[in-house]
Amino acid sequence: MAQVLNRWFRRLPVWAVWLLGAIPLVLLVWDTFHGNLGVEPVRDIEHRLGRTALYFLIGTLAVTPLLRLTRINLVRFRQALGLICFSYAVLHLSAWIAFDMAFLWAQMLKDVVKRPYLIFGMLAFLMLTALAVTSNRWSIRRMGAGWRRLHRLIYPAAVLVSVHWLWALKLWESKPLTMLGLILVLLALRLLRFLPRAGRNAARRAGA
Repeated sequence: MAQVLNRWFRRLPVWAVWLLGAIPLVLLVWDTFHGNLGVEPVRDIEHRLGRTALYFLIGTLAVTPLLRLTRINLVRFRQALGLICFSYAVLHLSAWIAFDMAFLWAQMLKDVVKRPYLIFGMLAFLMLTALAVTSNRWSIRRMGAGWRRLHRLIYPAAVLVSVHWLWALKLWESKPLTMLGLILVLLALRLLRFLPRAGRNAARRAGA
């Protein structure tokens, strides 16, 4: 089954992932112009953009565990998934700045200080920005091993985004809790793989 899927994925162009990634935005624009957003349209726009960014972030995180557990290889799409995630994060932040804050920068700073969940969101956005800026071959060659260490920031960024969402809602809703649970599972899988390697390195240093 994995071999069949991998053959199909190899024929799928990367631009098709970007096309699929644009569907949530197209649906949001459609709902906005057709009055389908509910009683608080600004909140709905912000939340939908933020949720979509988180979904693509989880998809990016899931690429490696999926390969290791099922042999389904989506590695060639991981960069696109990550950049789509960042694009929605930019739109989410831009919607908050434009619609909620009306570009009132002083008020924006006061809100960030007053509402801790905004700090979590801003920290996550800064991490995602660093990852997006360095998601290219030039950065990989230039940074060497440091590139891999930097891109581990995706895990704390994902946790911060989930906490940001939960805290903003002020409710223990099932969907954000499920997303946080998925992220913690993916992080645990990463740690389980990292611990034996760290143990081997420590043993080699002790032997030396």
